[in-house]
Amino acid sequence: MNQIVLGPLVVAGAAAALALVIALVDRVVNDYGEVTIDVNHGKRAYKVRGGSPLLGTLASQGVFVPSACGGRGSCGACKVRVLSDVGPVLPTETPYLSPQELANGVRLSCQVKLKKDIAIELPEELFSVKKFKATVERLDDVTYDIKDAVFRLDEPAEISFTSGQYVQLVVPPYGTIKESVQRAYSMASRPGDSGRVELLIRLVPGGIATTYVHTALKVGDRVELVGPFGDFRVRDTPAAMVCVAGGSGMAPFKSMFYDMRERDAFPEKEIWYFFGARSSRDMFYLDELRRLEAEWPRFHFVPALSEPGPDEGWTGETGLITDVLERYIKDRIAKDKGLEGYLCGSPGMINACIAVMTRNGIAEGDVFYDKFA
Repeated sequence: MNQIVLGPLVVAGAAAALALVIALVDRVVNDYGEVTIDVNHGKRAYKVRGGSPLLGTLASQGVFVPSACGGRGSCGACKVRVLSDVGPVLPTETPYLSPQELANGVRLSCQVKLKKDIAIELPEELFSVKKFKATVERLDDVTYDIKDAVFRLDEPAEISFTSGQYVQLVVPPYGTIKESVQRAYSMASRPGDSGRVELLIRLVPGGIATTYVHTALKVGDRVELVGPFGDFRVRDTPAAMVCVAGGSGMAPFKSMFYDMRERDAFPEKEIWYFFGARSSRDMFYLDELRRLEAEWPRFHFVPALSEPGPDEGWTGETGLITDVLERYIKDRIAKDKGLEGYLCGSPGMINACIAVMTRNGIAEGDVFYDKFA
């Protein structure tokens, strides 16, 4: 029995030791010296020490490429277009790259090691991304598994963003977690409140970041945030917004609606907001959103429960949110100015809503979404 147990442990230990030796040899023998990162055809250039992954090296220069996994090659978010030869695409990259991206030289920056001069292309908006230091100002339970976290940025820092964008929360080592990680969360705060960032964070069983927020983070703690990222935003058209969310997918819509109300932005747009939950304990902000509906004539709030209990006293819509959505598109929502879809939630929910929208006359190109990984 001891031999059965010890055998795999010996093999694992030997493999770990070999990996350490390889890393040390690579660091000593493969001294790549100084290399240049040419960005966007000479618009920017960084002279850096070679030998490290492109993702972290760019971050050391204040250029933050999105990465939800902290550079482990498991999220596929840190894509850049590489214009020079840096060697073959690695097996760790191919699951995250489409045939078109492979043909266009797109790579995962966390998997590209800087061994010589490199030329890359990056979206210009990434150069407005910053790392912010902040203090936890508020940490409230809005449901049994969702926390509303408000972070006050260190003065005089302010974050300039468009409602719908997200930030990455830097989670430090804690408990058995030995390395820092980053996870992406949509901002629920208004762009006008530029000294704060509000996030809605749902507890995911086994999730490194969500477990940290729900069990370890306290008011007064210091954190780091990186952002803003993303292109989920309100389009400047007269078309009505048909918005659907569930759970923490509430976040970008809260930002959008209160920003639009505050600035009287996109005044021709009617807004229909469908929020789905299983039971009453999964619902939150009901009073707040109903008050907004009463005060703002072009905003319409439609909460729905798919499995309300007999003792919940629920008087709103019932059934799957997709069924409720379809009924309203067919019978209630005016279509004279066109319709646009806005979705935030799980891939399954988003795909189901896209199917409902497209078969009811909304072009797929007019459906915009923020899909949870």
